[in-house]
Amino acid sequence: MKKMIVAFSALAAILATPAFAGDGMAGMSMSGKTSATKTPASSALTDAEVRNVDTASGMVTLKHGALENVGMPPMTMAFKAKDAAMVKQVHEGDKVKVRVENVDGTLTIVKMEKQS
Repeated sequence: MKKMIVAFSALAAILATPAFAGDGMAGMSMSGKTSATKTPASSALTDAEVRNVDTASGMVTLKHGALENVGMPPMTMAFKAKDAAMVKQVHEGDKVKVRVENVDGTLTIVKMEKQS
């Protein structure tokens, strides 16, 4: 008889548990949308330092932090600039924030902001 009471109590506890779990989540947004205060990864900028500028080829060599969106660790590397105006606005030694993306198979600087 004791085994039956213990088994019944255990079963009752298991069946009652989901009712409590539902109440604890009331008011939580489960939509998966990011907070308005967070910067989306798709537009994040990375700190970098200009090491070389080649206006003829449109290339800028950067010593940059991790470029998470393209899976690249911090290093120094030359990148193609999206347009010639970007190349003309920076000089060796400038501190910049950049966005690098894979454009048609080429890692390309698509956004660059000069820091003061």
